[in-house]
Amino acid sequence: MENKDLYSEVISLKNLILAWKKARKGKTKKYYVKEFEENLAYNLKILYNELKTQTYKPKPLETFILRDPKTRKISKSDFRDRIVHHTLVRIIEPIFDKTFIYDNCANRRSKGNLFALKQFEKFQRKATNNLSKEAFCLKADIKHYFQEVDREVLLNILKRKIADEKVIWLIKNILYNNSLSGKFLSKSMPLGNLTSQFFANVYLNEFDFFVKQKLKIKYYIRYVDDFVILHNSKSQLEVWKIQIDKFLKEKLKLELHPEKSKIINLSRGIDFVGFRNFYYYKLLRKRNIKNMKRKIELFNQRDISQEKFSEIFQGWSAYAKWGDSYNLINKMLLQYFF
Repeated sequence: MENKDLYSEVISLKNLILAWKKARKGKTKKYYVKEFEENLAYNLKILYNELKTQTYKPKPLETFILRDPKTRKISKSDFRDRIVHHTLVRIIEPIFDKTFIYDNCANRRSKGNLFALKQFEKFQRKATNNLSKEAFCLKADIKHYFQEVDREVLLNILKRKIADEKVIWLIKNILYNNSLSGKFLSKSMPLGNLTSQFFANVYLNEFDFFVKQKLKIKYYIRYVDDFVILHNSKSQLEVWKIQIDKFLKEKLKLELHPEKSKIINLSRGIDFVGFRNFYYYKLLRKRNIKNMKRKIELFNQRDISQEKFSEIFQGWSAYAKWGDSYNLINKMLLQYFF
């Protein structure tokens, strides 16, 4: 349990300034950032006073639908509220991160997609005895994860590590800030908030420990709500799948996605973190390629600026290079630019 005076650390002016710098990163040209920074010292002081006196109240979330290419409901917080999210996460994340398992890959320093792909490759070799024997993968994700997170369960998990009631008050303010005013929701976290990404890891850390300590599973990797378990026995994976679904329902009020949770022979290739992973190579998923083609078409129609598109394409090609995509990248360049 952490000390009871954590709140003063969270709301300190020094932390607020560092949080503002984090929140503005990559967004300095946005009108809402410029507006906030016109009176920066004053706005930070107001925010500090609101937090200190516990009169802070986040503004309603701005909700919109993003089709990129999958349809998702994104809830966007006001810029000043995003600064508050950073102030909170900067202080409490280290408390929880040291409790996370090594193979929890999402939204963590020195972890991410590339780390997850390398771990998958390593576990694949171990499960197949260096690709010489048959092995299987339970490829699964959690049904409507961000919509189904139970806020009271989450708060109880957080309270095990945080004794400071003022920090809990701030967390509740963020958690129960709904886009529809007056509507109380016991479940869901807004997709798009920094705090939601962090809380998502805290919530499923319970599941990680069940998998590693109770079931003693060796070859397990989780990326947000998407996870893989590798083993040389298909029947063992079937038993674990039942136990996992039971734990998720009883302890975390979640369930496996029935259509996206399957046991697959590793030789067929496994979709994980944007690639279809085979024994000797990995290919970018078709959805990812279609999405990039759509962005190129928008650029050619002048719906995306040269600067924005260059940033998008460089990021995509750097990601695509992790797989066997050399010819694909060149084909995209030739087909759409010349």
